Amino acid sequence: MNPRATDRARYDRATAHLDAPLALVDLDAFDANADDLVRRAGGKPVRVASKSVRCRALLERVLGREGFAGIMSFTLAESLWLARAGFEDVLLAYPSVDRAAYAELAADPKSAAAVTVMIDSTAHLDLIDAARDGGREEIRVCLELDTALRLFGGRVRIGALRSPLREPAQLAELARSVARRPGFRLVGLLAYEGHVAGVGDAPAGQPLRSRAVRLMQSVARKELAERRAAVVRAVRAVAPELEFVNGGGTGSVQYTAAEEAVTEIAAGSGLFVPRLFDNYTSFSGRPAALFAQPVVRRPGVGVVTVLGGGYPASGAAGADRLPVPYLPEGLRYDRQEGPGEVQTPLLGSAADDLLIGDKVWFRHAKAGELCERFDTLLLVEGDRLVAPAPTYRGEGRTYL
Repeated sequence: MNPRATDRARYDRATAHLDAPLALVDLDAFDANADDLVRRAGGKPVRVASKSVRCRALLERVLGREGFAGIMSFTLAESLWLARAGFEDVLLAYPSVDRAAYAELAADPKSAAAVTVMIDSTAHLDLIDAARDGGREEIRVCLELDTALRLFGGRVRIGALRSPLREPAQLAELARSVARRPGFRLVGLLAYEGHVAGVGDAPAGQPLRSRAVRLMQSVARKELAERRAAVVRAVRAVAPELEFVNGGGTGSVQYTAAEEAVTEIAAGSGLFVPRLFDNYTSFSGRPAALFAQPVVRRPGVGVVTVLGGGYPASGAAGADRLPVPYLPEGLRYDRQEGPGEVQTPLLGSAADDLLIGDKVWFRHAKAGELCERFDTLLLVEGDRLVAPAPTYRGEGRTYL
């Protein structure tokens, strides 16, 4: 029996008493992926991106492992909730304009000590001050660097449109603005190179694109390493007690960790290893998070229909944003229908071995977005169901 068939047998046995739809996390694969992230980080702590996990039990599990420290959150309301739950180091990765949450942060000593917010403009400082509502706690802030690669005099840009801060002088000036402003303390710098960490350099069946991506990423890594080091020097000249410099992402862990200026690495998707992370030469992981849909029809030879399953991922629309049928092997979507809101036909010879009520296991394109579809993740070790764990959604928390 090949490894994927073995996995299918394990998952089917562990969930035999449960009806699909359901979602599962293979703890053996999850832990192995965590170990690989730590290995690639080369001794620098890994900060867990909560948007890629969205389950408190799994956040607690990974943070209990050596080599992990802190959470990178995605909204301020989430950050406060995690701080109240006992997480002591939460970095908000994106600027917020949630005035009610800022008022709560400024009024609560525990939250203010645990949460660091992101800014890239004095306008963010103004908004926070206007939102304090009498709260006097010092707000911990982090500056974000634009990591995009610019070529041909800036006419070509490769990378996410995030911070407007690019050059050392720009970040040093904002650092001085923070230093001059009562009620704030600059503690960190973030530089997320999504065009390296989040873009696979070996897309299947596309050798020319693969070479182009690898060339781009090689140039981008060199350019960013030099500029990031210069930015850190400039910011530390203003804030010598800067606590951390965060960089990286699942696809670039070892490269970013090699930079002396970086003190910690961010990663999250590498724990679940969704389908978008299959196409990398820098690492390989084990798919740890899956969802199952039940076979509800057999329309004919070589086809079955499962319930629902149309769970596209965020990002630019395309086939790579769709979940993929994973187990049993050999199933594919019907091109005329694709994955549907209420039913999904699946084609292939493997369909003929499936009965009404059998489970088909899928992999989501991205990591934590799966948890917006399910209240519970079933935690499995071997072929044994260990425990159910509520997702954010299962705890009544839907932040976006």
